Amino acid sequence: MLTKRIIACLDMDGGRVVKGVRFKNLRDAGDPAECAAAHARSGADEIVLLDITATSGNRNTLLEAVRSTAHSLFVPFTVGGGIRQLDDAAAVFDAGADKIAINSAAVREPALIGAIAGRFGSQAVVVAIDARSTGDRFEVYISGGRVPTGRDAVDWAREATACGAGEILLTSMDRDGTQSGFDCELVRAVAEAVSIPVIASGGAGSARDFIEVFREGRADAALAASIFHFGLENIGELKSELSDAGIPVRWPC
Repeated sequence: MLTKRIIACLDMDGGRVVKGVRFKNLRDAGDPAECAAAHARSGADEIVLLDITATSGNRNTLLEAVRSTAHSLFVPFTVGGGIRQLDDAAAVFDAGADKIAINSAAVREPALIGAIAGRFGSQAVVVAIDARSTGDRFEVYISGGRVPTGRDAVDWAREATACGAGEILLTSMDRDGTQSGFDCELVRAVAEAVSIPVIASGGAGSARDFIEVFREGRADAALAASIFHFGLENIGELKSELSDAGIPVRWPC
């Protein structure tokens, strides 16, 4: 069985790491480079940095923050936010990212996925999907969760995969920041619909939540922010609990 990845997420606004609940009520969580290095030392398999106001603010990713964070890391590093075209992606890669995450721009122009994958490889392209339950399905939102698209999350995940995405970063807007557990129904629906890895995001509050999303949600990786930023869960201890539960995890070399 393939090992499951634990990913620490840094939501960045104005060059600082922030965290809120359901994409609102943001509070400061520290410097991106310092947070990233601390999470990597604690045992995170990867770091994701999302410039969460780049798209809504109609600006590019803060590259200096990307450079300083990349300089401090020795684990894979994904960056998203404000990537609208191939040149934007190239600039982020040049700043030190190993992968890029695209969300709003991919929904508006699915061909962008293939363009970036064609130049840098599918393994370097993560399509981020922010989804909210409407009762009978999950709807895709863009612009930092501000704009509903009317698109079904499972259908969009299939299309993004066909366009060349290497991974799906799937965030439940309903669970984001609540520490009430991942939305296993959403994660499983997407995981069963696509042939590429699915990263579960939104709702992590305990080791049990990770166990459930790996078992019931069939996630390939699980991402968290709040519980890592504010010291509620040590990643090394989390991995020990996962291993004891029979979930294969990666250990430092």
